[in-house]
Amino acid sequence: MSDEKPTPEQEPEINETVETGAETGPSDAEIIEQLQAENAELRDRALRIAAEMENLRKRTEREIADTRSYAISGFARDMLSATDSLNRALMVVSAEARETADGNTRSLIDGIEMTEREMQRLLAKHGITAIEAEGQKFDPHKHQAMFEVPGSGKPDGTVVQVMQTGYVIGDRVLRPAMVGVAKGGGEAGSPDASAPEGGIDKEA
Repeated sequence: MSDEKPTPEQEPEINETVETGAETGPSDAEIIEQLQAENAELRDRALRIAAEMENLRKRTEREIADTRSYAISGFARDMLSATDSLNRALMVVSAEARETADGNTRSLIDGIEMTEREMQRLLAKHGITAIEAEGQKFDPHKHQAMFEVPGSGKPDGTVVQVMQTGYVIGDRVLRPAMVGVAKGGGEAGSPDASAPEGGIDKEA
């Protein structure tokens, strides 16, 4: 058995191989840094998914609520027509006629009033409420101008008369209010437009 030793020409090759093998694997610090980066990315992705799920949940709840609120829109419009008829029936009966009405007529009037109040209660129960119009600034989204009222003493564009009550269901206009709007009146108590500037007749 002979002891063979590497020749001087072979020794550099062996040393080079050993050094190269030692340099191929990442260091512990590099591994930790890589794991931390992957962990941060996964955490960020999880947060985005959680936010998207929360937005989806809220959107779904809102759509369900809207569906429930607006599903009765067609039926509600029919109810409003019946309510309008009851209101018109009550409007034609003057206060004097009510006072002088006999028992049967008075009972009929009371019955109509009770029915109208009950219908209003049912509408409100389902989120259908009347639009406030008289005295308000004209809003084309909620009011429908039927005519103009000159010389009312109210600022231009103020609703001074309501011909038919409007209603909303939730945030949606079910029916606009039909109104009369002030024109050329200016502020109540302000000088007339034809008067001298400042409202003072200098010739007086």
